[in-house]
Amino acid sequence: MLYNPHSYQTFATDYILSHPIAAVLLDMGLGKTIITLTAIEKLLHDRFEISRVLVIAPLRVAAMTWPNEIRQWDHLSSLTYAVAVGTPQERRAAVLQDAEITIINRENLEWLMESGLQLRYDMVVIDELSSFKNPKSQRFKAFMKLRPKLSRVVGLTGTPSSNGLMDLYAEYKCLDMGKRLGRFIGRYRDAYFVPDRRNGSIVYSYKPRPGAEQQIYEKIRDITVSMKALDHLPMPELLYNRYPVTLSAPECGKYRSLCDDLVLKLSTLPAKQVITAANAAALSNKLCQLANGCVYSDDGIPVPFHSRKLDALEDLVESAQSPVLVVYWYKHDLLRIRQRLLEKDIVFQELTTPDSIKSWNAGQLQVGLVHPASAGHGLNLQQGGHHIIWYGLTWSLELYEQVNARLWRQGQQARTVVVTHIVTEHTIDDRILAALSDKSRTQDDLIAAVKAELPLKKGVSNVLT
Repeated sequence: MLYNPHSYQTFATDYILSHPIAAVLLDMGLGKTIITLTAIEKLLHDRFEISRVLVIAPLRVAAMTWPNEIRQWDHLSSLTYAVAVGTPQERRAAVLQDAEITIINRENLEWLMESGLQLRYDMVVIDELSSFKNPKSQRFKAFMKLRPKLSRVVGLTGTPSSNGLMDLYAEYKCLDMGKRLGRFIGRYRDAYFVPDRRNGSIVYSYKPRPGAEQQIYEKIRDITVSMKALDHLPMPELLYNRYPVTLSAPECGKYRSLCDDLVLKLSTLPAKQVITAANAAALSNKLCQLANGCVYSDDGIPVPFHSRKLDALEDLVESAQSPVLVVYWYKHDLLRIRQRLLEKDIVFQELTTPDSIKSWNAGQLQVGLVHPASAGHGLNLQQGGHHIIWYGLTWSLELYEQVNARLWRQGQQARTVVVTHIVTEHTIDDRILAALSDKSRTQDDLIAAVKAELPLKKGVSNVLT
């Protein structure tokens, strides 16, 4: 296929070419893979500045998206590539091909660094840079062993600070080895943040000091470019709906009992089994389960609590005039949703395989079931429908926005994409939606601070606002 890039795609490719270290914050659907591959092809075959590239990506993106993009476009046909996923033997064989581009899933980066294989990479692309936000993670530590050997690094993401500005430290250290935000996270934290929530000497969270956000943006702006889809594409309208359901008085009482006492007994449980929450994180998890309508006992048994979200989902699916993408969180959510759809003879599949994704995009399904962790990155589902229903919510802004972007993206033919949240009122669902909104504002501030304005004339450099 012939590649006819949009002007913003050419601009982003040129930015990568002119910046050996580049953080490219591209909104979902703008084509970050083809943008980056075009730059790689030029660096390999026109400029001869690099010889071997390692692409680190989420598993499904590594196995499907990057290889598919290379095969799809005419100008990339001369590139050689190998996909290092699967068993250790399969990964080893792929690396030994010594292809120009080796694509590996991020979970296997530690294996690669400990494999004993000769690694000749002089450029790395981190697809979804935000997945390297934890400086204590094994993938971060593995990458930092490789980083000094690289002449070029590109970090791609649409959600650089999904949980706040603290995320940026490790992400940018991957790029510049600490030149801009510091070599140590403690110094970064002390310079730009103050304690927020705490219990005595234990600090649970930090908030930016006055003026810190702009100081951070100023530090990173010379290697950062960002683009929002709405600025460059005729995107469909994105509408958010709230579909409330309400617990009965007895159910509210049981919900409050778990909140107050951290212990819950249900009539559906055997006498010796209870539901307990040992700490705040466990309590949050249990409350989310109760809001969804089912909760795991301490012995791991799923215990039904209410069916109001299932009833609401049934109503929404039946009233929809097109296929619906349903997002679940817990395994018991999936089992209960599957059972209800089977009872109502609704055609559905879990979108976990290439064949199921093909069926969805062909319009053969009434419902596609996805989990945010597996459908959050790299899947093009916009041809199958334009309505998303969040049955179970997530605290992660990154997963939330990435899932919504499976439908709200370039190539969506509908004029409107509708995102509906089934919310159990007066439960933790309300707090999750509020938290997602607060995190979004923080991230939008970062995007705006390093936003690229396309040059009006060829040869004019970009301006950062």
